Amino acid sequence: MDLVVHRDGWLEAGGRRLKCRLGRSGVVADKREGDGGTPVGAWPLRAVLYRPDRVARPQTALPVRALTGDDGWCDDPSHADYNRPVQLPHPASCEKMWREDGLYDVVVVIGHNDAPPVPGLGSAIFLHVADPGGKPTEGCVALALADLTDLLGDCRPGDRLVVLPLSEQG
Repeated sequence: MDLVVHRDGWLEAGGRRLKCRLGRSGVVADKREGDGGTPVGAWPLRAVLYRPDRVARPQTALPVRALTGDDGWCDDPSHADYNRPVQLPHPASCEKMWREDGLYDVVVVIGHNDAPPVPGLGSAIFLHVADPGGKPTEGCVALALADLTDLLGDCRPGDRLVVLPLSEQG
């Protein structure tokens, strides 16, 4: 199944049309670290991470792992662990996965710039929980928690997050 993302803030998948949030810079064809853009492309769904102290284990056929307080994701293009999960503390700049704001209570790791990571082409691009106040993401795609957990019930290995280029959007 493809989870198709449109620049107007909608995700379509499995007969659903769900409101989503995108990066503060919209969709971008030429993703760069820190640009705030959601990268155009077809990205495989790799795995699901979740906060076991806040939400139940998501029901999905994708691999699932509970987060811990020392989980991080390296966002330093000069480090060998760039765009990879790491354990905190870590010597390089990293995003903390155990967040207090709830945005990473459920996180889908997608295969953006990971095979292998190319320094500077973007890191920590996920499908995650949307900010309830309506804020854009830093480059990810975000859904309401209920929509995300419901959608995950139909996701399987081989499914993709497809962010359409502007030329293919109405």
